[in-house]
Amino acid sequence: MTTQQPTDGASPAGAANAYLEALRERLTADGSGVTATTWRGYPVMIGSRSDRKARWFGTKVELFVLAAAVPEVDKAVMAEFTGWAMDYVKSLRSGLPGARNAAMVLPALVGGSVQRSARDWAAMDARVLGTSLVGRPVTVETSASGVTRITMYRGRVMYGGMFTRHVLEKAALYFP
Repeated sequence: MTTQQPTDGASPAGAANAYLEALRERLTADGSGVTATTWRGYPVMIGSRSDRKARWFGTKVELFVLAAAVPEVDKAVMAEFTGWAMDYVKSLRSGLPGARNAAMVLPALVGGSVQRSARDWAAMDARVLGTSLVGRPVTVETSASGVTRITMYRGRVMYGGMFTRHVLEKAALYFP
């Protein structure tokens, strides 16, 4: 599913950086810890939080947002970043995977040019690693014309399905 919103009319690179700064503010305001790393020489912002609710039968869900600004996003770059983000989160996880502990990952690439193939790939389905790590890739296309286009899969998944509503609510908050 794709949504569009106006931006401040800055250049695509400036708009991408402004979007990441606003994303950092939204993550922090929602109680996420924010750190950073790099991928292929690009700075990557990492937001993370843990939630536990009675309706999840005591299971803890860890939500990770990994976001980077790149000049252009195509299907291959989106797939590579998603795979890297999933592996990175797998190495960060606390607790025992699968033992009342699930991780949801929102790997997001922000850029002035997002090819249709990348948007289609992100919207197609969630990516599952093992039985307790689910990724929902996000493309964010910023433009000098003032429009931001956000694309991600918003459907249900087989593994981690009980967290779908929570993850989509957080995604809507972080990627309006």
